[in-house]
Amino acid sequence: MAGGPTARRTTRAGRLNFGSGPVLMGILNVTPDSFSDGGEFFGLDASVAQASKMLDEGARIIDVGGESTRPGADPVSPEEELNRVVPVIERIVEAHPETVVSVDTYRASTAEAALDAGASIINDVRALSDPRMAEVTAERGVPVVLIHMLGEPKSMQKNPRYEDVVREVRDYLAGRAERAITAGVPEENIILDPGIGFGKTLEHNLKLLDRLDVIVSLGFPVLIGLSRKSFLGKVAGSDDAKARLFATLASNVMAFERGATIFRVHDVRPNREALETAAAVRRG
Repeated sequence: MAGGPTARRTTRAGRLNFGSGPVLMGILNVTPDSFSDGGEFFGLDASVAQASKMLDEGARIIDVGGESTRPGADPVSPEEELNRVVPVIERIVEAHPETVVSVDTYRASTAEAALDAGASIINDVRALSDPRMAEVTAERGVPVVLIHMLGEPKSMQKNPRYEDVVREVRDYLAGRAERAITAGVPEENIILDPGIGFGKTLEHNLKLLDRLDVIVSLGFPVLIGLSRKSFLGKVAGSDDAKARLFATLASNVMAFERGATIFRVHDVRPNREALETAAAVRRG
C-alpha cells in the first residue's frame, strides 16, 4: 500500500530517513496541566532550553503541544493554543535552524500557523477529525502522524470497550490513511500511531504492543508514544510518572523489535541509548 517503513519523509528542515534506525521525538509540552511535566516548560525560555537539551541528547524531532491530552483534560481555545505553541516554535527554529519540529494539534488552523512558524510535521491526535486538516497537510506537503483515540481526552478512559482492539485500531488507521491519500497526501507522508493510552485499558495497551506488527503490516512507519504513561505504572507498581523510566525503556525496545520506528519520549538520552543498543544487536 505504502512506500514502506524505509521510505524518506521530506520536510522543510531536510530529510528524515525513518528506515535508518530508531528516531527519537522529544516531547515539549507547553501546557500547565500535562500529566507528567505540566507547567515545567510553560515559559518561553524554559521551553527553548528544554528543546535544546533534548536535541543535545539525540532527539531528531521536537514535538510541541499546547493542549494537554491527558485523561480528563479540558480543551483550550484555538487562540490559547496558538499563543502557546507559535512563539516556542519560532524560537526553537531560530536557535536551531536545522531542527525538525512537529506540532501536536488536531486543529487545522493551529497546524497552519505552526507550519508558518517553522514546524514541518503535523502530529494529529484526532487523525483528521478537523475536515481541513487533510487539505492543509496535502497543500503544505508535510508528514502527518495519524493517531487512534477512542472518544476524547475528557472521557476516553471511562470504560473503553473493543471487540478486538488490534483489529479495530488497525482498521481505523487504515481508513484514516486512505482518507489522507484521497485528499492528496502522498503515501510517503503518512505515519501511524496506535494511540497507546488513548481510550484503552491496561489490557488493550499490552495487546497492541504485543501485536504491533499488525499495525506495521499496513506499510507505513509507526510511531509509539508510551513514555511515562499510567498503564506502565500499573505494570511496574509506580504512581509517580517520572519513576516509570525503566518501564518506558523496556516497552520501547519491545515496540522497536515489533517494527516501530519513531519513539515519542520525555527522557531522550536513556531511550536513545536503549534503542541504539537494540538496533546494534539487530544488525549483529
